Amino acid sequence: MPRVLLIEDDPAVRRGVVLGLSRNGHETEAVGTGEDGLEALAAFKPDLVLLDLMLPGMSGLELCGRIRETSRLPIVILSARGDDMDVVIGLEAGADDYVVKPASAAVIEARMRAVLRRVAPAQADTGAAAGCTVVGDLEIDRDALIARKRGAELPLAPSELKLLLFLSAAPKRTFSRQQLLEDIWEHSYYGDARLVDACVMRLRAKIEEDPRHPVYVQTVRGFGYRFGPLPA
Repeated sequence: MPRVLLIEDDPAVRRGVVLGLSRNGHETEAVGTGEDGLEALAAFKPDLVLLDLMLPGMSGLELCGRIRETSRLPIVILSARGDDMDVVIGLEAGADDYVVKPASAAVIEARMRAVLRRVAPAQADTGAAAGCTVVGDLEIDRDALIARKRGAELPLAPSELKLLLFLSAAPKRTFSRQQLLEDIWEHSYYGDARLVDACVMRLRAKIEEDPRHPVYVQTVRGFGYRFGPLPA
């Protein structure tokens, strides 16, 4: 079972989440500060991080950004703050999903499993044969699950990578936010379409020359997103 690092300053929440994770067979490490979380990342080597936003000292947002500087490690924010702006800020910091507390052990487990499936998207998920696709300055290696721009590997989070694989497998086809939400995040309700928009924004920042005028991931106004067409 995946190893989970929980970074949560509330002792009662820590105990409850750890109990639920343990019942599901996860090996878990739980710490109460962002600084301890950084140390645990190196020592514990988790497969996924559950991260509270409101931490003493280093905030969850800062820690999320620090992790994203060097790692694709899946991150799920677990926070009592559920306003749209809080969710969007958390997602823009690099998180792969956002769960509002209180949440049942079953909900947390389902969200973690969905995120972990994005780490190694199966060939069937992308709808295209394995191999390398080169489009403009972008190279998408479906065998190695790596994207490069001008030969340099891009530090894509799991959700960003799966979004890129999914869209690029069907160039010029437009997908609604709801379709992307269901296929990539495995969420079935429209309220979390903000996940899609935040992930698109992060992906554009990494693959586009000018994210304000994207040529790879394009917006189809009033509907959703598509990959290309690129200008001649």
